[in-house]
Formats: sequence, C-alpha cells, structure tokens
Amino acid sequence: MSGPVSYAKDGDIAVISIDNPPVNALGQGVRQGLVDAMDQFDADDSAKIAVIVGEGRTFPAGADISEFGKPPTGPALPDVATRIERATKPVVASIHGTSLGGGLEISMGAHYRIAQNTAKVGLPEIHLGIFPGAGGMIRAPKLIGFEKTLEIVHSGRHVKAPEALGMGLIDVVDESGDAKAAGIAYAKKLLEEGAGVRRTTDLPLENPGKDWFDAARAAAAKKARGLMNFVEAVNAAEGALMPVDEGMKHEREHYMKCHMSSQRAGMVHAFFSERAVAKVPEAKVEPRPLKQIGVIGGGTMGAGITAAALNAGLSVVMVEMNPEAVARGEANLRRNYASSVAKGRMTQEALDGLIASKMTFSDDYAAMSDCDLIIEAVFEKMEVKKEVFGKIDAIAKPGAVLASNTSYLNIDEIAAATSRPQDVLGLHFFSPAHIMRLLEVVVGEKTLPEVAATGFALGRMMKKVAVRSGVCDGFIGNRILAKYMTVANYMVEDGASPYLIDEAVREFGYPMGPFQMGDLAGLDIGYFNRQGKAADRNPNVRYGAGFLDEMYHKGWLGQKTEIGFYDYAGGARSGPPNPGIMPLIEAEREKLGVEPREFTKEEIMRRYIAAMTNEAAKVVGEGIALRPLDVDMTALFGYGYPRWRGGPMHYADEVGLDKILADIREFEKEDSHFWTPAPLLVQLVEEGKKFADLNNA
Repeated sequence: MSGPVSYAKDGDIAVISIDNPPVNALGQGVRQGLVDAMDQFDADDSAKIAVIVGEGRTFPAGADISEFGKPPTGPALPDVATRIERATKPVVASIHGTSLGGGLEISMGAHYRIAQNTAKVGLPEIHLGIFPGAGGMIRAPKLIGFEKTLEIVHSGRHVKAPEALGMGLIDVVDESGDAKAAGIAYAKKLLEEGAGVRRTTDLPLENPGKDWFDAARAAAAKKARGLMNFVEAVNAAEGALMPVDEGMKHEREHYMKCHMSSQRAGMVHAFFSERAVAKVPEAKVEPRPLKQIGVIGGGTMGAGITAAALNAGLSVVMVEMNPEAVARGEANLRRNYASSVAKGRMTQEALDGLIASKMTFSDDYAAMSDCDLIIEAVFEKMEVKKEVFGKIDAIAKPGAVLASNTSYLNIDEIAAATSRPQDVLGLHFFSPAHIMRLLEVVVGEKTLPEVAATGFALGRMMKKVAVRSGVCDGFIGNRILAKYMTVANYMVEDGASPYLIDEAVREFGYPMGPFQMGDLAGLDIGYFNRQGKAADRNPNVRYGAGFLDEMYHKGWLGQKTEIGFYDYAGGARSGPPNPGIMPLIEAEREKLGVEPREFTKEEIMRRYIAAMTNEAAKVVGEGIALRPLDVDMTALFGYGYPRWRGGPMHYADEVGLDKILADIREFEKEDSHFWTPAPLLVQLVEEGKKFADLNNA
C-alpha cells in the first residue's frame, strides 16, 4: 500500500499505520487507505489480528477541516467505521495523543481499544453545529450507556484516558508512551486469550424508555437555547436501540438535518473565524518581553485583569490610591478565586502561595517601575485617565507598554498625555476579565507595531480571543452596542415594552436582552457616558434616553442597587419586572407627545438587526475593524451573540444584505439621522456581494 495508510506485519499481527501529519486528520486519502487496509487484512490468512495506530503525535484527531464546505468524496466516514467493525478477525485501536470526533468513532468501530495514559478522547462535534455522525451515537451508548454518551456529546469535552477507561470507552490504559508497541503487545495478549471479534454494535443495551428520552430532549433544548443539534443528538441516540443498519440510517437522517442547516454554517464560520482573527498586520512583528505587569485599580475590572494575568503565569503589581483601597483590591482578587477554592479546583494554600509568590500590592506608582506592561483600570473619565497616564509616564521603565482598559475613550488623546505615545495602546477587557474571552486590542495612530504585537501576545497568554480595533468612540463592540441599544430605547419610547424586547432578543439566541444586560452592567455607566457627550450632542438627533435618565435619578441602577428594569431584591441575580418601570415610561411618552403603538417580536428583531448590521458595516468600511469576521468574533465573545448564528455579519449574509438594506431605507423615512445606510452596505448590495467576500480580501 502507498499513501497515508500503510500495512505491515509483526508476526501474525497486521499493523495498520496512519501517517497524515500533523494530526492524522481523516481526509479522503486516510479514509480510503483504511478501507483498503481492512480489505487486505481480511484477505491475509497469515494475519490473525490487526492494530490500527497513528504515527507521530496522535491517533487521528478528527475530520480534515480542509474538506469543510467542499463536495463530499467517498468513502464516507460512517462507512469506514463500519468496514473496520465488520472485519472478520479482531481489530485493535491503539490510541495516543488527542483522538476526537471521527478519530474516536473510528476507534469505536474497532473491536478493542487501548490508550496511552496521557491520551484524551472526545466527541466535540456539538461545537460545529452537528453531532457525531459516523456511528458515534449508535456505538457510544453500547459502550458507556445513553446518559454518559449524551454528557460527553453535549459538553464536547475532552475525556482523559483513565476516565475513559472507567466509563468503558476504552479497555486498557498503557503507560509506556509507545502506542505502536503497546498496541502490538495488547494484540498478542488477546490472541493468547483466544479473544475473537467483538463488534460494538452487537453489545447489549438496556432501553431506558420513552419518558427518559423525552426528558433528555427537554434538558437538551433548555441547554441549547435554540441550537438544534443538542436535541437531534438525543433523537439520533435512539437509533442505538434499533437493528444496526436501521440505527445507522436513523443516525444519518438526524445528522444530515444538522449538517445542512444554517446553524452548522454559522458554527463552522465561527470555528474558522476564531482562528483567522489572529491574522493581523502586527502578527509578524516580535512582541516585547512580558514577565511582570502592573495593574492600576483593584476594583472589579482591575482584580479580574490581575486574576487573568496570574492565570497566565505573569507576576503582577497592583496599585491603588491608599492602604484601605489596596486591602479592598486584594479582597476583590481573592474573591475571584473563591469559587475555585470552594469547588476544590484549588486549595486555599495554593491560592495563598500564588498571591505570595506572584503578587505585589502597593499604593505607590513607583512599585511598577520594573513592569513590562502597565494597564490602568480606573474610572471611565478622560481627565482621570490622563492624570493616571501622566503618573505612569513618570515611573515606567523605557520600553514598557502603557495600556488603557477604556471602553470608549480616545486612545490617541490618552497617549498624548505621555512623552511616549508610541508605547500606548488600548486593551479593552470585558468583565469579569478573568472569565470573558474577548480582548479588544486598540491600536492608536502612533502605536508601534511591536507594541500592538505585545497586546496580542498578552491576549494569547491569557487565552483570550484578541480582536484588533482602530480608534473611535466605543471601538468595535461598544460602538455597535450603542446603536442597537439606541434602537431598543427608541422602540420603548414608541410603544414597545422593554420586557417584550428582552424576550424577543432572548428568543433570537442571546442569553439576556438589552435591558437585562443594562441592569447587569449598571445603568449609571450609560448615564455618565451620555452626560460626557451632552455638550456635543446634535439637537436634531433624537435623544431616546429620557426614561433611562429618570431611572438614574431614582437610583434604579440595576443589580448593584437591587432594582433596575427588574427587581433583584435580596441580591438575586434575576427577578420580576420592576412595577415602577412602565408608569415611568408612559410618563416619558406623554412628555414627548408619543402615541404608543404595538410592536411584534418580528419587527423588534428587524430593527435590532438592521441597526446592528448598519453600524457594523460602517465600522468595517471605516477600517476600525479589519474584516467582517472581526466584528463577528467581537459579538460572539464579548456580547453574547449566539454562536450558532455565526455573528452579525455572517447572519446578515444569511438573511440577505438587500433585505436588510431595504429595511434600513424604510426606517430612514422615519429618522434620516439614525438610519443613514452605511456606504459599504450599499456598495455590496449594488455589486451583488456579501460581507464574507471581504474576509479573504
């Protein structure tokens, strides 16, 4: 045999090796090679047992992603797994590295499985809008039962070999580190024991009953929040109770429903975009060294950034304005680890040791003089930021990167407060900073490429999805957020209930609606932002936030005051509507002379999506975001946009840019200031193109 699969002999053992670096992906050549090897094995009278093993660093790690979006070529993976299973003599899969998805499905087609103790297995297809479709939903229940199957399928998690052994996914764990030798040794042992063919699909399986499956479907639907593959995986698993050929057909039917859906397309777009977002102009530039960073501010954001840095292995100097604030900062930092300690993921001794060895707390800026990067997380006012940067400039060592965690403010103006604007950039973390994965790296007019590269390097160390942004009010995410929040406010003034808007947005797939999100963030943030822009506000532009200002004056600031749009009495994280909201809104409508009208959820989402898409097109058209995919990743990782919709730009392509532009032009008749069509959107519609066409430009 030639190609990525080879057939060799070790006495009476056939050794079938897969060599398709770097991860032995199951591309067409590997699939065909495995089928050919099984044919050769069955025809080889001198071979009593076969061992399938991966060369290099892993057993097949899964599907070949280069084939995504291309016409399928045979043999199909389900047929390959079935061909292995139907071999007339025993077949062993010897697993090492990370065997996921199709790789694990191939091994389940084998009759016996041995894995190195460092190996990991899993069925993560749920993250691509599908589920295991090469017999995985039929064979896994036979090995580990329905409950464990659905747990690992719905979580998509990687299962370490010892746990997989306990489950029954594999038969033996080996610690030699040599998968080929271990597989051959296990095969010899099986021959000595007289072990024969043991087909996974022939194993007995108890039927848990219709009620169990109905409950599993209900639980999956709740967890999925609109993503169909969670429920379809349960449906497919029922095929394990059918005769094998019928069950495989049943699995395939449900798999193809997901495979052909727009949800899968959105998830695949998100998968590739998450990797492509790192391709920025500064990617080829060497970043400056990062070993110790300074964090100014020990509040929620500062403590979160500090925890993210500690988790990345960095040393941190936290500076606050006085000893009392320093103590609060340390308490906030420790609070970020409280859950890990309580759940046993970290001991109190380990936390104390981490803080003792990696943390310095001070009320003196000079304590940061040796830091490689200093980031401020102080109050969101330009005067405060400038004062802080003046102090940083005075003590930071030459070559230190000076960063602002501002959410909105002009990085160039902040940089001008220093003698080294070339060393300044924005690093906009999202709260809680040690958990949220988005990091906007804001590159100023004078920011050096190596300084921007250092920002991206920090993001990688912290396992963030770092998105490059230019300088504008709100950068990528908050600039677009401001527009769809504004249109939500307009709809409230015009007659829509904020609770109906929240419900419509949740049904679209967001974890919470805009008014719930406002309560979570704190309604005072928006108030101060509006006040800061009041002097420059165009009197001809609709304000739309009068009822929000009234809420601020009443002290209804959201969860922090236990009352906002919703009632959070007793510190609850959710609650019923605040009964005072609708009278307040009705009074505002009367003040404005608005005759309220009815809104449907469909109209709410048309306006919401149109506002989001239009502003996103302006952000891309102005070069604030490099590509549409950068907007998509910002929305997914920072703003709760449903991943299965791919992101606002991808979703706009799915809906049709011409339809969205038609909506904008219809709404423009009501308010030409707010609904001015983005030039890029108009251009793409006129040229018959999509946002996707710009991702590879």
